[in-house]
Amino acid sequence: MSEFLNVVISIVFDGLAYAMILFIISVGLSVTMGLMGFVNLAHGVFAMAGGYATVAIMSQLGIGFLPALLCAGVAIGVASLVLEQTLYAPLYKAGELDQLLLSIGLVFMASGAFTYFFGPDPISVQIPDYLHGQIDLGVRSFPTYRVFMIAVGIAMALGLWISLERTLIGARIRAAVDNRPMAEAVGINVNRLFKLTFALGSGIAAIGGGLAIDILGLTPNFAIQYLVLFLIVVAVGGLGTIRGTFVAALALGIIDNAGKYLWPEGGAFFIYAVAIAILLWRPSGLFGRTD
Repeated sequence: MSEFLNVVISIVFDGLAYAMILFIISVGLSVTMGLMGFVNLAHGVFAMAGGYATVAIMSQLGIGFLPALLCAGVAIGVASLVLEQTLYAPLYKAGELDQLLLSIGLVFMASGAFTYFFGPDPISVQIPDYLHGQIDLGVRSFPTYRVFMIAVGIAMALGLWISLERTLIGARIRAAVDNRPMAEAVGINVNRLFKLTFALGSGIAAIGGGLAIDILGLTPNFAIQYLVLFLIVVAVGGLGTIRGTFVAALALGIIDNAGKYLWPEGGAFFIYAVAIAILLWRPSGLFGRTD
C-alpha cells in the first residue's frame, strides 16, 4: 500500500472514531434543544459526569467497562431529571440570555466540583482486554477500540433513527418539535416528553463521555474544552434531527482530524472554517427547518 493511501485511510478511520464520539454526545443536545428550545450549554457536563461515573463504578463496584457504562448512563439520566425539574423547568419561558447564563454557570460549577472530588489531573479507564490490540479489516489492521467506537456509533444512530422515525413516541416527539401548540391540542403530553427526552439525551451523553475517555481523555475541564465542538455539530446538522447530527459529526470529525494531521499548527482552523461556510449557506443547518 502506498504511503499516501495509508495516510488517507488513517485520517478517515481516526476521524470516524472521533466523529462517533461527537455524535453520541451531541445527539441528545440536538433533540432536546429542538424539542425544548432551551439553550443548554451544560450538556457536556452530563458527558463528563458519565465518564467519571464510569470510572468510579468500575473501581468501587469492581464491574466491567461495558456494564459500568450502562450503569453510568442510567444513573446520569435519572439524576438529570432532578436538574431538569429544579433548574431548567423554571427557565423554559425565560429569555435566551437567562438560559445561557444558567447553563454556562452549571458548566463552571461542575468543573469546580469534579476538580474538588477527583482532582485536576486526567484520569484513565481500564479497557477490557478484548478491546485492546489491533483487528485486521482486510485493507490493514486498525486499533480494536476505535473499530468498536465506530460500530457503537453507527448502531446507536440506527437505533435512535428507528426510535424517532418508526415508533409512536418518536412520532410524538417529532410533532412536538415541529408544532408544540398543535401537539398539545391533540392530547400529547409535551411536558412528559420533555422529561423523557431530557433524561434520554443526558444518559446517552453520559455513555458517550465514558466511551470518550480512552480517545479524548477526561479532566474536570472536559465540558468546557469540548463545548464549542458539540454546539458546532448541533448547529451544522440542524436542531432536532438525528440524521443531521450524524452527518455533521461525520463530516466535521473527519475534517477536523485531517486538518490537525496535515496542518498541526492550524489547530482547529478547518472545522471552524467549514462550520462558518455551511452556516452562511444554510443558517438553520444542513437538515434544519428553514421555515
